[in-house]
This record gives sequence, C-alpha cells and structure tokens, in this order.
Amino acid sequence: MKNVLVTGGAGFIGSNFIHYVLENRDDVRQVVNYDLLTYAGNLENLTDIEKDPRYTFVRGDIRDREAVRALFDEYGFDTVVHFAAESHVDRSIVEPELFLTTNVVGTQVLLDAAKDHWKLAPEDKYSREYRPGVRYIQVSTDEVYGALGKTGLFTETTPLSPNSPYSASKAGADMVVRAYRETYGLPVNITRCSNNYGPCQFPEKLIPLMIHNAMDGKPLPVYGDGMQIRDWLHVKDHCAAICAVLDKGRPGEVYNIGGNNERANLDIVRLILRALDKPESLIAHVQDRPGHDRRYAINNGKITSELGWKPAYTFEQGIEETIRWYLDHPAWVEHVTSGAYRDYYDAMYGAENA
Repeated sequence: MKNVLVTGGAGFIGSNFIHYVLENRDDVRQVVNYDLLTYAGNLENLTDIEKDPRYTFVRGDIRDREAVRALFDEYGFDTVVHFAAESHVDRSIVEPELFLTTNVVGTQVLLDAAKDHWKLAPEDKYSREYRPGVRYIQVSTDEVYGALGKTGLFTETTPLSPNSPYSASKAGADMVVRAYRETYGLPVNITRCSNNYGPCQFPEKLIPLMIHNAMDGKPLPVYGDGMQIRDWLHVKDHCAAICAVLDKGRPGEVYNIGGNNERANLDIVRLILRALDKPESLIAHVQDRPGHDRRYAINNGKITSELGWKPAYTFEQGIEETIRWYLDHPAWVEHVTSGAYRDYYDAMYGAENA
C-alpha cells in the first residue's frame, strides 16, 4: 500500500479504517478519503488527523464517473478500499432505488477507474496485465448470504440469497466485482463481515441507538421479539482483517470476517441497560420490519488459516469500551442525532418512541 483511496471514509467503518492505517502502517504515503457526506458521513470522526500530511479529504459521489477518474489521475492510487454504500436495511425498504444506484453503479464506476488506470495496456481488451502491487478491496456484508436456521455458518461458498433491497444491492455489487476479475483479470478481493460495533457508529444501528436512548431514558425500540441473532465484530478487528487481505490475500478470493460472537438483539439491549443502570421497562417492542433475517453467523476459518488473522476483542471488552466511548463523547452524539436523523427516526419507529 502506498496511495490509498478510501471511499466512504467519513462513515463509521471507513473512518476507523483510516485511523487504523495511519496509526499502524508505515508503508502508506497518502490516504484520500472520498465521501459524499450524506447523513451518516461525519468529518468529526476524523478531526484528530485532518492535519496529518498523509491524509486528504475530497467530497464527491462514487457515481460521478468524471470526478472519480480525475481523482485517480491526480493521486495515482495503487489501492482502493471501497466502503462507501447506503447500508441501513430500514432505509433500503423505503428508498430501494438509492441503494441500487449507489451500491451497484457506484461500484462499477470505481472498478472502471481502477481497471483503466492500472492496466498496462488499457486499449487492449484481451490484456490481463496490471501494474505490480495494485489491489481493489470490496467491503461487503454477510447479509448477502440471506438467513440461517438455528444451526450452521456462512462460508465463502454459501450461495448468495439476499432478502432486502440493501443486501440485494451489495450482492449485485459483489457480482460486478467478481465479473471484473473473471473478465478483465482485475486484482480484487471481496470481504464479507458480520455486524460491526465500536466508536463513531451512526445511531440508526442497534448498539449505538440503544446506548443513546438508554442514556436519555428514552424507550428502546426492539423489532419483534428481539431474538434475531447476529455475529458481532469490533470495528478495529475488521480494520486489521482488511489489512491482512491487502497484504496476503490471494487475488480474486472472498474472505469472510466474523467476530465469533453470536448474540440475540434482545440480549444486547439488556446488557446495555445493565451497564448503564437503566430499567428493562425502557424496552419497547415494535412491529418487526419486512424480510427481517432471523440469524447470521460467519465461519472465519479461511481468513484465519490462510492469512493468520483472528479477532483480538472479546465481546465483553469491546462493548464495555464502546459504551464508554459514547458516554465520553456527548457532543458527538448530540450533533449526529439532530436534524435529518430525527425525521428518519420518527418515520421508522414513530414519534411516540422519540
């Protein structure tokens, strides 16, 4: 890695990845954060590094073909880590077109730019030779696999079976990435992670939403019976796994990244309430969302055995640090939960739960 394009770097995982790279990688000369700054993009996540000479922010849309090509021309990227995506299932149910255009078309625009800038003979459609050391990482999700029963784990060979417009858009993007590998020989990898948690996560997702509401003594909206099971991965473990794929991953391969922490949503909510010394009477069960997958769980044996990565955080350690981070950053929470977010929250859960 030398010149790195990070799309969606003002978001939760992207901003944590930028911090991780700048703190841990001496081989990085320049990190460019390309982000449209939609509701979930927050430059406050990066204020402590904004003066780092290795860091640059550029505001832009991954669907803007001319802007993306100009960015490659200016910075000469050899690495792309593609986080930018519309990512919340509830929003995808309301605005599916936005998810499809951003997540699928935006990915294709990035792939074209990478292919054209890295290919040694860009005008030769039969050429599969690229500059040495280049790599494109598609950061995806375990949701593309659909839902599991009470037993079993997702592997990299599990058929894709998405159940929401969000997961369908990510599956579509993954298939485009795979096609660019098979057709053009582009050096790509796809990573599929389980549910992330940690600092700077926008409070539409379960853990920060419940922490925020519990802190304020507000109802905690829980979908259905709350027994949907997810595998939880600390965001710093995710960042380390992506770097392992960049360093040692075999081009064209998919790597699942899981935290080995299966928990029911309701158990997470109760844990947060206990940590904050709040009563369980704050739990407010709301109507389940359409197509809500019951269980996800990842087998991370491939990345562990091939690349030597394994999660460093226990869930107990990670959730304690995460709760403490939100308690210690009330101004951040206040800024991101005002304005447009409030309108969205009321639409999803009802003003009576606000």
